[in-house]
Amino acid sequence: MTSDIRKLPTGFGRLWTAQTVSSLGDGVSHAALPLLALTLTRDPMALAVVTAAGTLPWLLFGVLGGALVDRWDRRRTMWVTDAARAALLAIPAAAAGLDVLSIPLLAAVAFLLGLGGLFFDTAATAYLPDLLGRDPALLERANSRLRGAQTAMSGFAGPPAGSALLALGRAVPLLADAVSFALSALLVRSLPAMPRPMPEIRESLLRQARAGASYVFGDRLLLGLALRPAVGNIAFLAVETVLALFAHERLGIGTFGFGLLLTAEATGGLLGAAIASHLGRRLGTGTALTCTAAVEGLAVLGLAAAPNPYVAGLALAVCGAGMGATMVLGPSLRQAIVPAHLMGRVASTSRMLAMCAAPIGAFLGGWLATAYDIRTPLYAAAGLLLAMTAVTATMTSNRRVEAALRAASRADDPEHPQSPDPVPERAV
Repeated sequence: MTSDIRKLPTGFGRLWTAQTVSSLGDGVSHAALPLLALTLTRDPMALAVVTAAGTLPWLLFGVLGGALVDRWDRRRTMWVTDAARAALLAIPAAAAGLDVLSIPLLAAVAFLLGLGGLFFDTAATAYLPDLLGRDPALLERANSRLRGAQTAMSGFAGPPAGSALLALGRAVPLLADAVSFALSALLVRSLPAMPRPMPEIRESLLRQARAGASYVFGDRLLLGLALRPAVGNIAFLAVETVLALFAHERLGIGTFGFGLLLTAEATGGLLGAAIASHLGRRLGTGTALTCTAAVEGLAVLGLAAAPNPYVAGLALAVCGAGMGATMVLGPSLRQAIVPAHLMGRVASTSRMLAMCAAPIGAFLGGWLATAYDIRTPLYAAAGLLLAMTAVTATMTSNRRVEAALRAASRADDPEHPQSPDPVPERAV
């Protein structure tokens, strides 16, 4: 992707602020919901239900949600969703104040918040290219800022804030999250309206959802972009499942040291997001994606072999940097090449693949650690990441990327109209 000196439009600042505020609230609730559940029960299965409930909407409704977003006005979808989530959080806050909070209620709230996240995130992903005119360089800069803010708020500021607010009362973090959603809704409501990407049609929702999934699986570049986070989630969840035990048994560090390890990874993520555009310009987006994927695999390999906490922290920081850059470059490229009327379905299909892969990784990590050794899941994850890098390298090569960008540019030309659901052009 080539550089661009044009400034991001004013509307992006409001979108960035809205997502930053919302990410802070997400970080608060991410820490507060499990801690609230812990005040009600010590049953691991009950706690797992609350945690898993938030991911279920992606598994159950991911592709259908994307089809709905492609039918609806995306700005309205975002602000209505956040307003609904703000109102929803008033229910457990009131229950906490009345001392009638329960695990089933928390699980239901987590599920509905996850459902709202499905619609908001998909709509935001589809709205951004419309706001920026699908300019590849602007998309990279915008996603870099959005990713950096999300990491800072949900990874650094939100969780400790959630823990601190919980000390003031069980309802306090829930109310804080509700306020963040309300502010986000107001900001998104002020964004410029965009033309609806798809006219009213008579096709069934299921058929439209299937068309979106087929578009991803029928295009090697898009499939490669989707495989990276899917396979990556298997690997990273395998690591995450045993990381605390690995840090304690192999590295000899306690709770505070483990927190520092996670901070190192998040710091690397911020750096990776910041330099993603530079890597894309210097190496080409395809080569940059291959390099960041290889860096992730090698970093996990270094973590597995780490002789002390310092080397482990460095390996996690490097891995975080690779992940941060990948999560800017991949979505930016997808937003630049996918037709506007398919953006919601393509984004939700890719996200659903990644979400479905996560439980596989968690199970794999636990099984390998039990059957073999605590380091085995890390070595397996490194091997999986490096194998994925080799498999997808040609699928996301610079040549394919440039061909897809040229095709998208021609499709945007009014003299080259598109059909409602085109068969994806296979880059050569």
